[in-house]
Amino acid sequence: MTTGSPGAPSAAAIQRAAGEFNLAVSSDQVKHIQQFTKILLTWNDKVNLTAIRDPLEILYRHFCESMYGATVLPVEKCRLADVGSGAGFPGLALKIVRPDLELFLVESNVKKATFIAEVIRELGLTDAKVLVSRFEELGEEVAPLDFVCSRALGDFPRFLEWAGSPQVFARNVLLWLGRRDLDDVKAVRGWEWEAPIPMPHSLQRVLLRGTPAAAKANDGEAAKSS
Repeated sequence: MTTGSPGAPSAAAIQRAAGEFNLAVSSDQVKHIQQFTKILLTWNDKVNLTAIRDPLEILYRHFCESMYGATVLPVEKCRLADVGSGAGFPGLALKIVRPDLELFLVESNVKKATFIAEVIRELGLTDAKVLVSRFEELGEEVAPLDFVCSRALGDFPRFLEWAGSPQVFARNVLLWLGRRDLDDVKAVRGWEWEAPIPMPHSLQRVLLRGTPAAAKANDGEAAKSS
């Protein structure tokens, strides 16, 4: 019988949970999830990284919900910034399931950023960079970006203004939201939104993908002229 590291879900539990989110994970990715979970639980005793303490709930709420975003990302390699990364979700979880990502993890809290850097080092991840900064202060350090993502960041107008600004001009944003936040996000001008994607095992949480309205207009003009 296969078991995980102390404090981490078993390989069988991880495979089963991933399957419930329509995700396939390799044995190496399972080991990364187990190792990440163990580091998270150890650090959480000293740094407030997550209120969730149960390893199985961490697997579903943090890992699987974050990795579910990979179903929205393009197949080809892309540049992605995770803003307000916190304990590394969704960014590091996406990196585990999509190792081809070029990833920027933006976190202004030094202790949390130190934790993220430790996970990257322990898991041996490449093309993953931690930026200890407020997102508003970043531009050329991360641009150009294919995706900017955020989970439970809040302050949507300021975030979307930055993501669509000339110095960043992200081609897409991907948000992990509660349904109660949808109206607030869609009220922000300058963005076109796809239909919300329901999160498995949740009635309230969704994924929402948006593109700058200016980009849509430019694509339309290009299509007319071709």
